[in-house]
Amino acid sequence: MSAEQVSGLCEQLVKAVTVIMDPASTQRYRLEALKFCEEFKEKCPICVPCGLKLAEKTQTAIVRHFGLQILEHVVKYRWNNMPRLEKVYLKNNVMSLISSGTQSILEEESHIKDVLSRIVVEMIKREWPQHWPDMLKELDTLSKQGETQTELVMFILLRLAEDVVTFQTLPTQRRRDIQQTLTQNMEKIFSFLLSALQQNVNKYRLMKTDLAQEPKAQANCRVGIAALNTLAGYIDWVALRHITADDCKLLEMLCLLLDEPELQVGAAECLLIAVSRKGKLEDRKPLMVLFGDVAMHCILSAAQTADGEGLVEKHYVFLKRLCQVLCALGSQLCALLGSDCNVETPANFGKYLESFLAFTTHPSQFLRSSTQIPWGALFRHEVLSRDPLLLAVVPKYLRACMTNLVKVGFPSKADSPSCEYSRFDFDSDEDFNAFFTSFRAQQGEVIRMACRLDPLTGFQMAGEWLKYQLTAPVDTGPTNSKTGEGLCSIFSPSFVQWDAMTFFSESVISQMFRTMDKDEIPVNDGIDLLQLVLNFETKDPLILSCVLTNVSALFPFVTYRPEYLPQVLSKLFASVTFEVVEESKAPRTRAVKNVRRHACSSIIKMCRDYPQLVLPNFEMLYNHVKQLLSNELLLTQMEKCALMEALVLISNQFKDYERQKAFLEELMAPVAGLWLSPEMQRVLSDPEAFISYVGADNKIADPVLEDPSGLNRSRISFCVYTILGVVKRARWPAATEEAKAGGFFLGYLPSGTPMYRNPCTEQVLKLFDNLLALIRTHNNLYTPEMVARLGDTFAKALDMLEVEKNAILGLPQPLLDLYDSPVYKTVLERMQGFFCTLYDNCFHILGNAGPSMQQDFYTVEGLATQLLSSAFNNLNNIPDYRLRPMLRVFVKPLVLSCPAEYYETLVCPVLGPLFTYLHMRLSQKWQVINQRNMLCEDDAADDNPESQEMLEEQLVRMLTREVMDLATVCCVTKKGVEQNTAAAVDGDDDEAMATEVTPPANAELTELGKCLMKQEDVCTAVLITAYTSLSWKDTLSCQRTTTQLCWPLLKQVLPGNLLPDAVSWFFTSVLKGLQVHGQHDGCMAALVHLAFQIYEALRPRYGELKAVMEQIPDIQLDSLEQFDSKLLNPTLQKVADKRRKDHFKRLISGCIGKPIGEQFRKEVHIRNLPSLFKKVKPSLETDVLENEDGEGFNVLFEP
Repeated sequence: MSAEQVSGLCEQLVKAVTVIMDPASTQRYRLEALKFCEEFKEKCPICVPCGLKLAEKTQTAIVRHFGLQILEHVVKYRWNNMPRLEKVYLKNNVMSLISSGTQSILEEESHIKDVLSRIVVEMIKREWPQHWPDMLKELDTLSKQGETQTELVMFILLRLAEDVVTFQTLPTQRRRDIQQTLTQNMEKIFSFLLSALQQNVNKYRLMKTDLAQEPKAQANCRVGIAALNTLAGYIDWVALRHITADDCKLLEMLCLLLDEPELQVGAAECLLIAVSRKGKLEDRKPLMVLFGDVAMHCILSAAQTADGEGLVEKHYVFLKRLCQVLCALGSQLCALLGSDCNVETPANFGKYLESFLAFTTHPSQFLRSSTQIPWGALFRHEVLSRDPLLLAVVPKYLRACMTNLVKVGFPSKADSPSCEYSRFDFDSDEDFNAFFTSFRAQQGEVIRMACRLDPLTGFQMAGEWLKYQLTAPVDTGPTNSKTGEGLCSIFSPSFVQWDAMTFFSESVISQMFRTMDKDEIPVNDGIDLLQLVLNFETKDPLILSCVLTNVSALFPFVTYRPEYLPQVLSKLFASVTFEVVEESKAPRTRAVKNVRRHACSSIIKMCRDYPQLVLPNFEMLYNHVKQLLSNELLLTQMEKCALMEALVLISNQFKDYERQKAFLEELMAPVAGLWLSPEMQRVLSDPEAFISYVGADNKIADPVLEDPSGLNRSRISFCVYTILGVVKRARWPAATEEAKAGGFFLGYLPSGTPMYRNPCTEQVLKLFDNLLALIRTHNNLYTPEMVARLGDTFAKALDMLEVEKNAILGLPQPLLDLYDSPVYKTVLERMQGFFCTLYDNCFHILGNAGPSMQQDFYTVEGLATQLLSSAFNNLNNIPDYRLRPMLRVFVKPLVLSCPAEYYETLVCPVLGPLFTYLHMRLSQKWQVINQRNMLCEDDAADDNPESQEMLEEQLVRMLTREVMDLATVCCVTKKGVEQNTAAAVDGDDDEAMATEVTPPANAELTELGKCLMKQEDVCTAVLITAYTSLSWKDTLSCQRTTTQLCWPLLKQVLPGNLLPDAVSWFFTSVLKGLQVHGQHDGCMAALVHLAFQIYEALRPRYGELKAVMEQIPDIQLDSLEQFDSKLLNPTLQKVADKRRKDHFKRLISGCIGKPIGEQFRKEVHIRNLPSLFKKVKPSLETDVLENEDGEGFNVLFEP
C-alpha cells in the first residue's frame, strides 16, 4: 500500500463527498457518488489509512466527518477479521486524534465530536476490559491535556453508558462484562466527573466577568455542560451511594449551580433524575437533604429568578424542570415518611408547601397540572394529611383550584396570561382542549381528597362562589353565539366562570356527604343555596345547563327536607321543554338540546338514586309527564322516553307485581296502539313501504326546512325508545323476601338460580314480533335493490354520520361547532341519524331482553330461528359500522346473560352460523387490505380515496377486535370480566405495546365455551377465526387473542384425534403471526410463548411439527435436533422453563418479523471475550485488574 494510492483514492473520495453534499448536483451524479462511497467502505482493503487521512485537521468538516465515518464503519463491521497490529494501529491513531487531531472546543463542529466519541465507544464495546485494561487511565490522561479533550472524554463516557445500560445495544455477555466493570470503577468515574465539573465551574465563574478571558470562560462552561450531561446518563442507574457520597456533595453542587444561567438546565435535569430514583427506602433516605435550608433556598431563589425574567423559552424549560424536582421531592417524602426509616417531617415542610403552591398558581396551565398528582399524594398520606402545616394549606389549594378550573389559556387567544405559555406547550386549541379536560378531571380527584381533610371550608367556598355567579351580570364576550343574540358561547367569560364554579361545587358537595356525619351536615346552608338556584331564571342554554348540574349537586339536601322536592321537579320539568325562542321553526342547536337532555337525565338520576324519596310524589310526577306527552310535538322521542324511564324506575318501588304490571300496561298503551296497528305492521314488515313511510324515497327541494315525513319517523322512534326504556328499567325487587312478598318470585332453576318474573314481560312480548320484523326490514334496506330506491336527497341516508367518521379517523371537532351548530343541519343528516339510532336501539332492546325478562325471553318459541331470520338476515350487505354495534350491544349481552339451561337451544344454534360467517367475512376483508397494501394502486376512485380507505381499514380493525372479543367472552373470560372488555375494545393502540405476555393462569374455558366446543361447526369456526386472526394486521387484536383465547381453545380439542394437517396449520398460523407482528415486543413475546406451548404439547405426538420448523429461514438444524431430543426424552432432567423458551425463540428467530427500519440493516457482530468473572462470584469491590485471570489475558492494547 503506497502513499500515492492512498492520496489518489482520497482525492476521489473528496470529490464524491462534495458531489453528494452539493445541492446543485443532479440526482444521477449524486447516486453514483453515493454508490462509490458505499462500495469503498464495504470492499476497500485500505479503509483505515484513507479514513485517517480524510480525518486530518486540514480537511473541511464534511470531509473529516466522512473520514471518521469510514473508521467507524471499519470498527463496527470489520473488527472481528482485522489483524491484531492493525487494531492497535487504528486505536492509537484514534486516541491521537482526540489528543491533537481536532480543533479547539469552541471551534470544532459538534458532529465531528460525536462521531469521534462513537468510534472509541465501538472499540470499547469490543475490547474492554479484557483486552484493553488501561482504557479508563488513558481517558484520564487525555482529559488532563485540556478542555477540548475533557469534553470528548465526557462524550465517550456518556455514549458508553447509553449503549450499555440505556439502550442495551450489545450481546448479553459483553453488556454484563462492561456494566460490571463500570460498576466496579464507578467511584473513580464519579470522582473524575465531579472534579471536572467543579474545576471547570470554578474557572468559569472566575473568568466570565472578564471580557479578555471570555473564550476561556466559554470553554470551561462547555466542559461543565458536558459533565452535567454525562452525569445525567449515570445518575439514573448507578448505586445510590455514589450519588449521596461525601454528605451528598453531588446534590449540593447541583443545587448551587441552579443560579448559573448557562448550567442551570443541566443541573436541574441531574437533580430531577437523582430525586426520582426508586430503590430501597433506606438508600433513598439521604435525599431528604434537599429539604435542608441550603437546597431549599437554592431551588426557590432559582425559581423566582427564572420566573421574574418574563417568558423566555429557556427559562420556562428550567421552571418546568424545577417544578418536576419539587414534585419528585414530594413523592420521596411521601414514600419515606411513615416507613421504617425514622424520617421526620422536614423543618422546611411549610416552605416546601408554599413554593409548591406558587407553581400551582403560576399562569402556565402545564405547570399547574404538573403539581396535581403530588398534591393528591400529600392529601392522602397517613402522616402528612394530619400535619397542621398541610391542613393550613388546604384552603389555599382550594382557592387556587377556583382559578385553575376556569378554562382559559387557548393558544389562539389572548384573554389570559396563560395563553402565552400555552403557545409553547400546545400546537392547537384542540390540543389544549384535550389536555384541559384531563387536567380538570385530575383536579376534581384532588379537590375531593382535600375536602376529606376539611369538608366545611370547601363547601363554604363553593357556596360563596355560587352566590356570586347567581348575582353577577352576564358577560358574553366578543364571540357571539349562533344560538341567539346576547347569549353565551363556550368561550364567553360568564360561561367559563359558571362552568368552573359548577365543577368545583359538584366535587366539593359530593365529598362532603361522603365524609361528614349525618348530624354535622350544614343542612340549612345547603337548602338556602338550593332555594337560590331554584329561583334563578335564565334564557341562556349554556348557563342553564350549569344551573341544572347545581340542582343535582345540591339535591342530597332534599333528603333532609323532602318538602322541597316539588320545587325541584318543577324546575327540572320547565327545563325539559326549554327553547330560546318559543315556537321557533329553526333546528335546535346542540346547546339547547343539551339542556333538555340534561334535565331529562337529572330526573332519571334522581329517580334512580332516591326512589324512596320520590315515591310519595309519584302521582304528581306522572301527571307532569302525561301532560308533556299529550302534545306530540313538544318533546323529541328521546326526551319522552327519558321521562317514561323515570316513571318506570319509581314504579319499581311499588314492590307489587300486579300494581306495577297494570301501571306499565297503562303507560305503554299508546305505544302498543300505534305499534300493533295494521298500517304500522305493513310498514314494519315491508322494506318498500318502510322507505316510503319514513320519506327516504323523496326528493326534497329545501333540505333544511322541508321534512314532510318527520312525524312518521318520530312515531317509529317513539315506540322503539319506549320499549327500550321499559325493558332497561323495569325490575323486580333486589331482596328475595320482598320479591316473594310482591309476587315476583317463581322458584328456582335446576342450577339453583332464583327465577323472577318481570312486570313488563307481557307488554314487551306482545310487541316482539313487530320489532323483529322491523330489524329484518332494516337489514334488507341494504340490499342493492333497496338502496337504489332511495330518493336523490337520501342516496347516502344509510351512510355513517360525519361525526362518527371523524371519531374513527381521530379528527378533532372544531370546538365552537359542538355547541353552536344545529344538531342535524339538513334533512339528510336527520335521516342518517334516524337510521343509525333506530338500528342501535333495536339491538339494545334485544341485548337487554335477556337480563330483563330472563326465562320468559329465552323460552320464546323458536327464538333462535326467529333471531337468525331477522337480526342475522342479509348480513352480507350490512356494512361494518352497523355489524359492530350489533355484536357489542346485542350478541354479547344475550350470550352472557343466558342461563346454561338454554345454551343448546339458543346460543349454539345462533353462534355456530354467526362465527362461520364472521370468519369468512373478515378473511375476505383482510385479503382486500393486504392486496391493496401490496399494490398501492394510485387510482382516484372516490372524492377522497385515501381517507375512505383509511376509514374502511380502521373499521375492519374495529370489527376484528369486536369479533375476537366476543369469542373470548363466550369461551374464556369469566363472566365478571365482561364490563372491562367492552370498555377496552376500542382501547388505545398503545395497549398493544404492553410486554406482559404470559396468559393468566385461570384462562380456562367457561361452561359456555365447553358447550360451544362440543358443537363441531362452532368449534371449527372459532378455532379457525382465532388462529387466522393472528396474521391480520391489527396488533391489539393479535395480542389479546394470543394471550387470552388461542391456547385454551386448542387445549380443549387436544384429547381428541386432531389431523396432522390441522396441527401443522395451527402451528404455521402462529409462525405467520410472528412474521407480521414480530416487530412489536408485546405481540412477539405472546406469540413466541404460544408457539412454544403448541410445540411442547404436540411435538411428541406429531412429527409433522418438526417438518414445519425445518422450513423456517436460517434455522440451525443441529440446534433443532438438540431441542427435540431433550423434548422427546422424558428421562432427561428438564431444563428450566425460561432456558427452554429462549432456546426455542432462537430456533424460530428466522420467522420473527422486524420493523422496516431494521429489515435491511447490516448486522453488527460483537464477539464475546474470555469470561471475566469466575462462576464463584468475586466480591464486586476487587479491582478487575487484580483478578487472578487478569495475567492470562491477551492484553491487546498496551498502555
